[in-house]
Amino acid sequence: MNTKVESPLFLHNRIPAGTGSLLGLSWLHFLNDGAANFLPGILPAVLLALHQNVAMAAAIMSALLIGQSMQPLMGWLADRQGGRTMILLGVAGTNIGVALVGWISQLWALFPVLFLIGLSNAAFHPQAMSGARTLARLRHGTVISVFMVGGELGRGLWPLLASLVVMHWGVASLWILALAALATVPFIVWVLPKQAPRHAMAPPIAWRRHWRPASLLVGYVSMRSLLLYSLITYLPILWYDRGGTLVGGAALVSVLLVVGVLGNLGGGMIADHFGRKLALVGSSSLVLLLVILCLLCSSWWIWPVLGLLGIAIYSAQPVTVLIGQDIFPENRGLGSGIALGVGNGLGALFLLVIGIAVTRFGVNSALWLLIAIAIISLFFATRVLAEMHITN
Repeated sequence: MNTKVESPLFLHNRIPAGTGSLLGLSWLHFLNDGAANFLPGILPAVLLALHQNVAMAAAIMSALLIGQSMQPLMGWLADRQGGRTMILLGVAGTNIGVALVGWISQLWALFPVLFLIGLSNAAFHPQAMSGARTLARLRHGTVISVFMVGGELGRGLWPLLASLVVMHWGVASLWILALAALATVPFIVWVLPKQAPRHAMAPPIAWRRHWRPASLLVGYVSMRSLLLYSLITYLPILWYDRGGTLVGGAALVSVLLVVGVLGNLGGGMIADHFGRKLALVGSSSLVLLLVILCLLCSSWWIWPVLGLLGIAIYSAQPVTVLIGQDIFPENRGLGSGIALGVGNGLGALFLLVIGIAVTRFGVNSALWLLIAIAIISLFFATRVLAEMHITN
């Protein structure tokens, strides 16, 4: 009698179309991006605990976000070594960083920990996004969207969860947020796709041919990121300064990001069925309109407008990832890193400019700069499509 013992990996391979791997990646994306973006929900409390005023908010957020600019380097390393090590290191680093933030009492010590979180976030994404694309058969946009949903839910829910933890138990209890990663990651490692290392004889990257479309894509992502970072940094502070609660300000961020998950799903499906041009230019045009409405709102209308704005912002994200990978077909991990990492890193640097405007003119007045940022973002969207000869 021949008895065959089925390994967990064998059982995983019987799941249709890589569903288990995709869900595992999406869950890790939730844990990673949540831990990497928890700060806006408790930023007023952190400023108060460290005896800092609102002028320091942009510098603190930039320290958290600037590490993402290392994504191209991380993508290059991930493609060279293959496997799934970078995914696991990224999730571990972001969650350890969250726990460390709760134990910091001096401003100087906060900056390196925040940079560690950003760097770990940069390590996670290129290998994870390349892994998600390998699971796709035909509808790359839809698969990337499902992967992105996990991250956006994390980005949206963790500020709210962090605010609840801080409100009930204090900043020192932020380690509670890392328990989900500690409890689940060891049990889902086997379900992750393993990337083959880039072959030593693979064709070199044609930098001269790629630099122009890559630059335009980075320009688009940096403006979109700057707009988003400005909203999630200053809306909770504005809410708190006007007499609102810490949890209420965090809820504004959660509405923007969690409802934006619908944009991630819809954007990928629109790109697959109707073309990337509609997904990218359509979302950028809606962002411009909704930013204007958001700045004009002063009552409960802010909540549905923020939800719609989140949908508009995130509907373009699957398309930008795919375009970045297509610009660099020789090294898709690098392409993913450039598409998100460099653009997000520049957006974090430009946030310091918004911080200067906030210091000079106040939060409410400085946020009107977002209209100009949305217009520039729309310009870059049209130019990158023209450069890539994407007509539908």
